[in-house]
Amino acid sequence: MARAVRGAITVAHNDKEEILAAAGELLERIICENQIDKEDLVSIIFTLTPDLDAVFPAAAARQMGITDVPLMCMSEIPVAGALERCVRILLEFNTDKKLGDIRHIYLRDAVKLRPDLAK
Repeated sequence: MARAVRGAITVAHNDKEEILAAAGELLERIICENQIDKEDLVSIIFTLTPDLDAVFPAAAARQMGITDVPLMCMSEIPVAGALERCVRILLEFNTDKKLGDIRHIYLRDAVKLRPDLAK
């Protein structure tokens, strides 16, 4: 069956290399912490807050060798007071894990989004 895992990370600047490094760090942590085999990936959606537009964060997945999986990048809606400079990931994968076994990953200032799920 397919399951989904969420994650988010913030960056300090709207900088191509910084966004790619953060997206890569977050994606690697999601894959590692959930013991996801890259063959089980279904798709990955990346979103950026409107203040980030220097690069498509999906490029980080391609740099990691994830080349046969559908990837999509989108912009978050500009909600007043929302966390700024945030990259989010929604990753779908095939697994036998139960919902309660999925580990969602929130890093840096993004822990504010889901303190109940952040380590």
